[in-house]
Amino acid sequence: MVDMKVNLCGIEMDNPVMGASGTFGYGYEFAELYDINVLGSFSFKGTTKEPRFGNPTPRIAETPCGMINAVGLQNPGVEKVISEELPKLAKCFNKPVMANVSGFAVDEYVYTCEKLDKEKQVGWLEVNVSCPNVHGGGMSFGTSPEAAAEVTRAVKAVTTKPVIIKLSPNVTDIVSIAKACEEAGADGISLINTLLGMRIDLKTKKPVIANKMGGFSGSAVFPVAVRMVYQVANAVNIPVVGMGGVSSAEDVIEMMLAGATAVEVGAANLVNPYACRDIIADLPETMKKYNITSLKEIIGGAK
Repeated sequence: MVDMKVNLCGIEMDNPVMGASGTFGYGYEFAELYDINVLGSFSFKGTTKEPRFGNPTPRIAETPCGMINAVGLQNPGVEKVISEELPKLAKCFNKPVMANVSGFAVDEYVYTCEKLDKEKQVGWLEVNVSCPNVHGGGMSFGTSPEAAAEVTRAVKAVTTKPVIIKLSPNVTDIVSIAKACEEAGADGISLINTLLGMRIDLKTKKPVIANKMGGFSGSAVFPVAVRMVYQVANAVNIPVVGMGGVSSAEDVIEMMLAGATAVEVGAANLVNPYACRDIIADLPETMKKYNITSLKEIIGGAK
């Protein structure tokens, strides 16, 4: 018998596998396909203070071993997420959920986090300071230790639930930013968000997506994600949530050996909507294959 349980910031999860924000909607969409209670949890769609239509189309393009997206944080705004989306989710998911929050100013992060912190089903707040495809927000906070720390302090001042800061890989020193967030009171770090990518259509000789550039994700980014998770996990004393190109049970174990306590699955959900379910189903046999009896015991095991 293998033990897949992990503890993320004081909340026990049945397993470490989570759907990543932006790829799992508000959960109930996937609940039409399978029982999403098999998940450890998931991070719901990035939520902002005001409703956002997102970027102009086309805003998604395929690449070898991945995809580029510039959806632009399309969401109905925090008030409607609370009044409409969370009640739908509560009907099909009976575990704590991770609320993903974005903003364009510190006071917007504060407003949205304070609202979501009061929601019973929200277990963690994943504060996104790393979105690469919106202008004037998100990643501009995540590329500076001082700015990331400022957001962290402000959000921690108005919340009671664990705050996990989601970092951008589009920086030269990920460790300094993670440490600044830890010092500012972050309860955890999640990484990586998408890399910045671009494709050009040879026929039109123009960028494939309207935003020109967007977030590059998929299995091609996995080695970058493992490296950054390893670096950050060895530099901070708070839990790390790893993500970036995860598409198999083996990937989950590799992320955990690098130092991740929980692992989010993103782009794989868009290729195969059963990806999270299948990874969780494969985990016990994969653990046995590598002589692992408890996932808790392998966290940060790669030295």
